[in-house]
Amino acid sequence: MNHNHPRTGPLTIIVLVFPGVRLLDVTGPIEVFASADEFGGRYRVRVVSEDGAAVITSAGTRIGADLAVDDVREPYDVLVVPGGPEWETAIKDDTLLDAVRRLHGMARCTASVCTGAFLLAAAGLLRGRRAVTHWRQSRQLAVRFPSVRVQPDALFVRDGPMMTSAGVSAGIDLSLALVEEHFGAEVARAVAKDMVVFMQRPGGQSQFSVRSQVPYSRQETLRPVLDAVVANPGAPHTLAAMSRRADVSVRHMSRLFDEELGTTPARYVERVRLEAAQVLLETGDDPLPVVARRTGFGSAESLRRAFVRHLGVTPGAFRTSFRTTGTGTVTGTRVDTDTAMANTEQDRQA
Repeated sequence: MNHNHPRTGPLTIIVLVFPGVRLLDVTGPIEVFASADEFGGRYRVRVVSEDGAAVITSAGTRIGADLAVDDVREPYDVLVVPGGPEWETAIKDDTLLDAVRRLHGMARCTASVCTGAFLLAAAGLLRGRRAVTHWRQSRQLAVRFPSVRVQPDALFVRDGPMMTSAGVSAGIDLSLALVEEHFGAEVARAVAKDMVVFMQRPGGQSQFSVRSQVPYSRQETLRPVLDAVVANPGAPHTLAAMSRRADVSVRHMSRLFDEELGTTPARYVERVRLEAAQVLLETGDDPLPVVARRTGFGSAESLRRAFVRHLGVTPGAFRTSFRTTGTGTVTGTRVDTDTAMANTEQDRQA
C-alpha cells in the first residue's frame, strides 16, 4: 500500500474500540494521525464500536464512538485494532471477532496495537503471517496460535496487508511508519519531532524483557550450577569450572544445558551477566568499565558488544533511557544531560 501520491480526499482510519480496551492503544495512533494533518498529511479518523455507543477503557475512562460497526459500508484505508489487559476474554467474544473480520474485509491495511494481535489471530487473520505483540504475551501468542510466526523482539511487523505492533507505545511507532508510507518521511519526521518521540526507536523489545528470559531448570545436577552463576556473575564461569562444580564431564555438562535449557553454557552465562549489568546500569552510577568488571565482561568493549548484540543499544544509551524519564527540576534535567553525555563518551572510548 502506497498512498504517497495526489488524492481526491483524506485517508480514512477506523479505530475499533470495545469494553476494556487500553486507552493509549487507542489515543496513541489517533494522536499521530491527527498531528500528521498539521504537517501535510490528510487523515479522517473514525472511532467505531460494536453498536456505536461509548465504551469504558481499562483505565476507567469513557471513549465515545463515531459509528457502529454496521455503519461502515465502504472500503477504507486502515483498520486499527487496539488491545487490552483482558485479551483472554476478548478473544472469546464471537461478536467482537465478527466485527474484526467485517472491518478487515473493507480495509486496505489492518494494524493491531499490543495485545490486539490476539484479536487478529483469533479472527483467523494472521495464519502463516509474521506478527508481534507485547513481550510479556509473545509466548502466549505463539502457543495459542501456532500458525502465527511470532517475532518477539520487533517493535512492529508488516506482512502483506497486516501490521502488528508491540506493547502500548509501539502503536505510535507503527502509526509513524504508516504516515511515512502515506505521505513521506518529512511528514513523519515532523510528527515525531512534534510529539517528542523517536522517528525510529533504537533497540527492540528485548531491552525490556531480559529479566524474564534467563532459563530455569529443576534438574538436580544443573540447578546448583545455574544458581552459582546467578549469585556471582563476575566469577570465572568457564565450562570446565561448571563441570567441576557438578562433578560431571565437560561433554555431559554441555548436554545438560542443551537438553534442559536449549542453550549452551557460554550463552547462559552471558545472558545472566547481561541481566546483572542492566541492573547495575539502572540503579547505580558506576562507570562502564567498573560495571563490565563486576559482571564478568572484563572490559567496557566486551560489555558494549554484548548490549548491541542482544539489546540493540549501547550500555550508555540503555542507562540514559531507563534511569529516568528526564522529568523534574531544572537541576535534575541538567544532571541527566550530563550523565547522558558521560555515558556517550564512555561508549565512544570503549
